[in-house]
Amino acid sequence: MFTKILIANRGEIACRVAATARRMGVKTVAVYSDADASAKHVAACDEAVHIGGNAPKDSYLRWQTIIEAAKSTGAQAIHPGYGFLSENEEFADACAAAGLVFIGPPASAIQAMGLKAESKRLMAKASVPLVPGYQGEDQDPQLLQREADAIGYPVLIKASAGGGGKGMRLVEKSEDFAAALQSCKREASNSFGNDAVLVEKYVLRPRHIEIQVFGDTQGNCVYLFERDCSVQRRHQKVLEESPAPGMTPALRQKMGAAAVAAAQAVGYVGAGTVEFIVEQPGGYEAPEQMKFYFMEMNTRLQVEHPVTEAITGEDLVEWQLRVASGQPLPKRQDELRIIGHAIEARICAENPDNNFLPATGRLHVYRKPACTSFERGQVRVDDGVREGDAISPFYDSMIAKLIVHGETRAQALARLDDALAQTHIVGLATNVQFLRHVVASGAFAQARLDTALIQREEAVLFQQEKVGLPLAAAAAVANTLLQERAAQGASPFSQRDGWRSVIACRRRFEFDFGGQHAKAWLTYGKDGSHELQVGEGEGAVNGSLAFAPAAGGAMDLQYAGERSLAVVYAQGETDHVFTPRGATRIEALDLLAHAGEATSEGGRLTAPMPGKVVSFAVQAGDKVSKGQALAIMEAMKMEHTIAAPQDGVVAELLYAPGDQVTEGAELLRLSVE
Repeated sequence: MFTKILIANRGEIACRVAATARRMGVKTVAVYSDADASAKHVAACDEAVHIGGNAPKDSYLRWQTIIEAAKSTGAQAIHPGYGFLSENEEFADACAAAGLVFIGPPASAIQAMGLKAESKRLMAKASVPLVPGYQGEDQDPQLLQREADAIGYPVLIKASAGGGGKGMRLVEKSEDFAAALQSCKREASNSFGNDAVLVEKYVLRPRHIEIQVFGDTQGNCVYLFERDCSVQRRHQKVLEESPAPGMTPALRQKMGAAAVAAAQAVGYVGAGTVEFIVEQPGGYEAPEQMKFYFMEMNTRLQVEHPVTEAITGEDLVEWQLRVASGQPLPKRQDELRIIGHAIEARICAENPDNNFLPATGRLHVYRKPACTSFERGQVRVDDGVREGDAISPFYDSMIAKLIVHGETRAQALARLDDALAQTHIVGLATNVQFLRHVVASGAFAQARLDTALIQREEAVLFQQEKVGLPLAAAAAVANTLLQERAAQGASPFSQRDGWRSVIACRRRFEFDFGGQHAKAWLTYGKDGSHELQVGEGEGAVNGSLAFAPAAGGAMDLQYAGERSLAVVYAQGETDHVFTPRGATRIEALDLLAHAGEATSEGGRLTAPMPGKVVSFAVQAGDKVSKGQALAIMEAMKMEHTIAAPQDGVVAELLYAPGDQVTEGAELLRLSVE
């Protein structure tokens, strides 16, 4: 076994590898960029080496610098994690040339599986089922169009060197193919340095089911069962679970055998995942009719590997270290068993209600449920951040992975919702409440799964306000009163209880909630009670308000006949309210501070995040309509389309393609009638 390894990655996966290495008595070396100088993964390792600037190309992709860091610190092996250099055959070869062990598959296997088209040709030879499509080397756009027309729409254009949902476009009709191809090639070139694509039939009602495989240097190869990753947004995974609902033992054995055959076809060593697209010709109620087709192989450890660890009881990083040091696989196929059910939710800095736009900012509040970290448990949270850390635009938007394990799927679902409800993040937009909506949806709860679940269920997943104005206002008022009580002294003249000798005290509050302005009136009773009216007219809610501090910074809140635990985090005038029902935000306005303010709207369009301007679709003088695409920005490794907020005429373009812009930067000016 190694005595010291270097972890060529950052964030959660670097912390994850370091945790297992420490348990095994293996020393670790971290690498870090300028932006990560104080990151959690740096503190998690025994040593750390600075490798460059903020952008990945200036740090985590500089494999020559990383190899020098490994040699200078006496590391014997390099663990690449996932992303960055984990599937770079040139890096794997360079490690070997430098006398370092690459904790991953041979470079030849990475190369064989790294190009989707080539890997599918190999799989055809190994008799692994394939989706109908074109994987040829000729990339003439007219030929690709003809192939797509011959396959029949819808088709999927995929970057041959792609991964992580990047460089992928769904095309529904022939006339949209050329534009989608151009966009896909541009993103593929920017992300992978290779704009080659393949075209394949888009399978209707598809499920995304992948098989975890593991090989050793003695020629042994096993599969550690499946993970269902069908719940996706923008071709990126949102929830993963194991075992796959509806999976029959016969189909599991066939898919496992096919995955092992795929791995053995390229002499695979280490952890890998063979991904299949699974067709459901008989619908959701007939899983026995499912058919599977090879999609791709990821030649590394997957983000969702804790799901497999939960249902097998195995530590996959430990398996990686043992196999890389020349040891045989810890278990044979007949020794592996499925234990219960596990689900993983990816908690990301993004705004689901705004097309999952990535978010940046500081984690002013980051509270987690009771959990284990980097090891098996009923509730497990793997992360690479701490409260107070910043989520920057330079890297992936994932904040943490929340993994739950139960005896049954129903128990795992209940644990997941409860754990999400106890996950409190303030400072930037996240998908936590969206994840709760998915978990609560009938489609997911009843396992009616396919990769279009989110689009199909959008009516119950997006723009959902589960708390409501009355409860949010009551929580904000109660939090204000609790803060006032905490600030008062022993003198009776410092009391903030609204006492009056003759008449009852009535106090007005004003709020902004969900884009609407609202008023509330609090009446202090002489016996210490409170009555609260939220809203005016027929929609007003009246009721007694009672509250008391509870454990964990929560309050026991009672209002208008409802009792709930609530946690309120105040940031300036914004109160972030968390309840078992859901979470929301309400602006508690300071009326004096806003006296004399006025608002106005102009014809300006600003960058919703830091990033790079890729292109403009308009010129000065062009007339545009609301919703029309105006510009394309690139941020967090994805392209985002900026649309016109209203009708108008383009007055001026303020940047050029290639320019870096900050969040809120005005990109162009619109003349609005």
